[in-house]
Formats: sequence, structure tokens, C-alpha cells
Amino acid sequence: MSHRLLKIGAISASLIPLSNCYAKSDEADVKKNSDRPNIVVIVADDLLSTELGCYGGQNIKTPNIDRLAAEGVQFSRCFASEAMSVPIRASMYTGLYPAHHGSFQNHKPTFEGTKTVNEYMPEEGYRVGRTGKTHPGPKSVYLFDEIPGFTVNCVAKKAPYTVDGIRSWITKSEDPFLLYVCSVNPHAPWSWGDASEFKAADLKMPENCADNAEMREIFTHYLAEVRCLDNEVGSVLKVLEETGRLDNTLVMFLGEQGPQFPGGKWTLWYPGCHSAMLARYPSKIKAGAKCDAIVQYEDLLPTFIDIAGGKAREELDGESFKNALFGKTNKARKYAFGIHNNIPEGTPYPIRSIRDDRYALLLNLTPEASYFEKHLMDPNSVTGVWQAWEKAAKTDIVAAFWKNRYVTRPAVEFYDLKNDPWEENNLADEPKYKKKISEMKSLLLNWMKEQGDTGASMDVKH
Repeated sequence: MSHRLLKIGAISASLIPLSNCYAKSDEADVKKNSDRPNIVVIVADDLLSTELGCYGGQNIKTPNIDRLAAEGVQFSRCFASEAMSVPIRASMYTGLYPAHHGSFQNHKPTFEGTKTVNEYMPEEGYRVGRTGKTHPGPKSVYLFDEIPGFTVNCVAKKAPYTVDGIRSWITKSEDPFLLYVCSVNPHAPWSWGDASEFKAADLKMPENCADNAEMREIFTHYLAEVRCLDNEVGSVLKVLEETGRLDNTLVMFLGEQGPQFPGGKWTLWYPGCHSAMLARYPSKIKAGAKCDAIVQYEDLLPTFIDIAGGKAREELDGESFKNALFGKTNKARKYAFGIHNNIPEGTPYPIRSIRDDRYALLLNLTPEASYFEKHLMDPNSVTGVWQAWEKAAKTDIVAAFWKNRYVTRPAVEFYDLKNDPWEENNLADEPKYKKKISEMKSLLLNWMKEQGDTGASMDVKH
């Protein structure tokens, strides 16, 4: 029996029905009276995290998000294992890598019977709720208290919200709670917010972005939704403050994955798989702290269980980073792993990756193919991003480099993250890195084997 099937069998047996998901043992009753925080996790949607003020952004002030950095800890090495919403949110909720939870392609359902945060945290005495975007599925697996107030549809042209539902839910019980606030900002089509706040000509464009008038105009609309996101964070902090729960709540902010630009989401490059992660909890986290520990979304659930006082769950892929979160260490996992399957978002193009604190190795498993992503590269794409890139590439050699790199990729990519954080210079053919590449490739292939990841044969229609 495969490792994946062993895991699924184990978690299926422990699935708790919805009617019992908040039933508590005597142990949980004792735990709820201990000094354990509520937890609120605010999740962006396709955020270019380097635009945030606390991450060095110069185009927009994000005072509410930056407040979390100023009053808490800022992580520099948080990574999505798959840079698209369904897989990475499934990993966040299950503590499993995509090959184990089953949502290893975008919009692919999680395996029935998979145990999630909705079972694990009630075992520790926590209520679990969610408002906003509802990826992934099916509902039979993700048994959240669904809270009204935030826009659910990530491609809606408007995204109004209210925190009234949050206020009602967090105050209806004295039991500790875990609440996910899932924004749809700044997901395309970038039709919400006030783009006139930003002057296109004055923008500092991202390092890996084509730069022309068309792309600058598009970027003003993207930033307008980053502004909406920051406003939402401010509203959540305000309702926690007004209800007297701010300082006994661990508030986390996550950037999810990169934007719908070439080199962003749907890739394993930085900033496609890089995510902002901030956390505020005054009694345990020093204000203005910085942390370089490597963390992945699979690590969130084990960390919450640990914070709640629960025992480590061996069936989970993730690892608790509580000690790094609370400033006791600057280390967590040694490697971050990545998986990309391009179906159903385009033609097959499987990629796998591994990162440590210095280097990143990417394996393009079908390098003979040209890369194509339908939402971005379709000639009728509503965002106009690819059209802007094609126009820029005709006269700008830098834009041509980024455009061509996106379409045609070598079998192996290797980057020195210290000297090349935006991963522009592929060192795979440099003889002095041969040993390191071999070492990291072996670790990556072993991880794939442990996951039951068959590589290119996974990137097919299911």
C-alpha cells in the first residue's frame, strides 16, 4: 500500500461528523481555561508580497498590514508548496502536501475522508470558522462554520464586506476560536478599489516585470485592490479591539501566492511561491521581530495544534514552527518543497522544486514543451497583461528576456538566492554547483517518492 493511501486511511478513520465537531473531552475543558490564544488568520488572494510596506514596497502604504509587522514578527521565508489557490489552501487546512491531500491541481477536490483543521482544532477545544473565499472543496471535507460578511467569489467585479458576521461569531462563546478571514483581494480582474490613487508614471515596477505604459496602468488597478486588502485587515483588527479580544488573539497575515503576472502564481519561482507571513500576539511575540526560518503552509496546522497544547500528529506532513513564531529560535524546517501541475489552467507543464536558506533547484519535467497558461496568455484575456508583455518585448530586451523565459524553460534551474533573490541567473550549467545540484535533486526525488508523486504523469486530466 502506498504512503499516501496509508495516510488517507488513517485520517479517514478519524473523521468527526459535523454534528460532533465541537464536542469536547474533559481534557479539552481543562485546556480552554489555560492561557491559550484565539487565532485569526487573514489570507490574501494572489498578493505580490514585496509591494507591502513592511516587505520593502514603495508604491503603496499598507498601514494596517504593516502594523502587524511593527507589533509582531515578520517572516522572510514563507513558501507555498503549490502557487495556486485550491492546492495551497488545502495544504493550509490539512497540514498535508498536495499529493497527499489530493488537491494537487487547481480546482481538484480534496480526497474524501481527509481530516482537516475542522476536526483537529475542535479536539483541542477550539471553534473553527471561515469568512470569504471558500476554496477548496468538497464541503463534506471542509466543515467550517461559514460566517457571512466577506465576498466569496474571487473573480467578482466588486468585493464589499462587513465584519458584523465576525463580531457575532467570535462573541457568541467564551471558547477559544480559530477564524480564517479569506479575502478575494487582489485577485484578478482588478476591478475593485480606486486606481486613481496611484500615478502610473511614478510606480516602481517589480524586478521581474515588463515595464511599459500598458503594464503600469494595469499595475495601478492591482495596487487598488491591495489597498482594499489593507482596509479589510484594519477592519478585522478593529473588531477584535472593540470586542476586547485583540491582545489575547494570535493574528496572522498570509500573502498566499504571487499575482497573475508572468513569474507570479502558477510558477515555482520567487515571487510565485513566496508568501508574506506576519504574526502579532503581544504576550509571546516581541514587537518588530524578524525571522528567517523556512516555513510552508503545511506547517500552519501543526503549529496551531502545538499552540493549543495538543500533541504532534505524526500523520501530518507539516512541522510546528511555534518556537520560531515565539522568538525562541530562528530555524524551523531545513527545506521547502514545491509542486506545480498546469492542468486545468493550461497545457501540461509539471515542475518540482526544493529550496534551502541559500539555493533553489527547479526541475521542469517536460522542458521540450512550451509553457501556456490560459487565464494569462489567452489573446482575449480580460487583464491584458500578456498583451502588454508582448508589446514591451518587441522593443525592450529586458522585457523580452522575461517573456521568453516564461514560455521556454530548461530541464534544470538553479539559483543562488543570496546574490539573485529574483532568480534571474540560472546557474545549472556552472561546474562549481554540480555537487550541490546533485545533492538537492536527490533530496527532491526522495521527497517525491515519499509523497507518491509520480511527476509528469500527475499533470493530466482527472
